[in-house]
Amino acid sequence: MSDTDLSSLTIAVLGGTGPQGRGLARRFAGAGLDVVLGSRDAARAAEAAHALASVGSLRGTTNAEAAAAGDIVLVVVPWDGHGELLTSLKDTLAGKVVVDCVNPLGFDKQGAYALPVEEGSATQQAAAILTDSRVVGAFHNVSAVLLEDPTVERIETDVLVLGDDREATDLVQALADAVPGMRGLYGGRLRNAHQVEALTANLISVNRRYKAHAGVRLTDV
Repeated sequence: MSDTDLSSLTIAVLGGTGPQGRGLARRFAGAGLDVVLGSRDAARAAEAAHALASVGSLRGTTNAEAAAAGDIVLVVVPWDGHGELLTSLKDTLAGKVVVDCVNPLGFDKQGAYALPVEEGSATQQAAAILTDSRVVGAFHNVSAVLLEDPTVERIETDVLVLGDDREATDLVQALADAVPGMRGLYGGRLRNAHQVEALTANLISVNRRYKAHAGVRLTDV
């Protein structure tokens, strides 16, 4: 468990009205952190935040306003809108720690599979666009179902945190550690993000076969 103090920081979640974004926001707010939900639709974000009001400090607004308000900004948007959104927020996100949580996946009759990304991964694409931000990859393999379930008190999973900026990865590890049961572990540099993003396709296959909500636990760490 990290001893980094996050209490003075605002956590912004872009795409915060989707299942993963809502779930992460729920857990961060429940851990006592100040959270702002972002969406293309400010009214939808406000509605989602209101629905979670009993959990902790949450408010909803546009993605742009959330990006401006956040000290740590999580990107939890669909892959097909990833590059366009980040390009539009490049100036707003300058100097901030940006946590890319996006998994570029396709689906067909055989199930989920990883999509090729020109830059290597969604996280690397974010870093290529946000040249003035401190880009980290994390929270790729966490079940949205468990995150959103109010009866689940602990999220028993490890979060692999990837990045080239040690101070930024330490901060994001501390953010993961803030959620009961969750543990943030350094998983390598940005160039290693592809396989962590792609692993989500394997977890989806596990979940379908075993009717589970599988996560990742690393041994001997």
